[in-house]
Amino acid sequence: MSELLQLDQQLFELINGSGHTAWLDAIMPWWREKTSWIPLYVLLAGYLVWRYRLRAVYYLIAVGLLIALADTLSSQVVKPLVERPRPCNDPALKDEVQLLVSCGVGYSFTSSHATNHFALANFFSLTLPFFAGWRGLFLFLWAGSIAYGQVYVGVHYPLDVLAGALLGTACAIPVAGLYRRLPAAYQL
Repeated sequence: MSELLQLDQQLFELINGSGHTAWLDAIMPWWREKTSWIPLYVLLAGYLVWRYRLRAVYYLIAVGLLIALADTLSSQVVKPLVERPRPCNDPALKDEVQLLVSCGVGYSFTSSHATNHFALANFFSLTLPFFAGWRGLFLFLWAGSIAYGQVYVGVHYPLDVLAGALLGTACAIPVAGLYRRLPAAYQL
């Protein structure tokens, strides 16, 4: 286990240290911020309601339940159980971390940003016909770039975002399965 944590720290130092560029320093604090994506979420919800009317309500309820489940598991269950400090709060690292955003006071493992965005990417790819097949790749690139941003700005280790991606996926698959069990008249 100590070798894995050492590799995780080395990868963090590579991404957060020598991996910095001026243009990513300008973009990543905004890109990885969940509130930056609110306009996209509102547009998507508006489009779904306009296009599918009442059926969109069931879909949006499923998305809300998914995020509530994923975020609660990450923030309220896993983080308090593991109690891993963020790299920017780790006494051995905090002076070396290139911190581009507020560090926060919570724990690091798992990344809730990664959990929630991978939950959405998986759910959308499993339930929206437009994202079936190769188009779904864009969802995973989007979620992956946000997860990478968490490491880049100095608030998470790579293992935190990997575990968050897995947790988000584990949440999305059964929620998508339940949604697809609704009668066809209630699905998109």
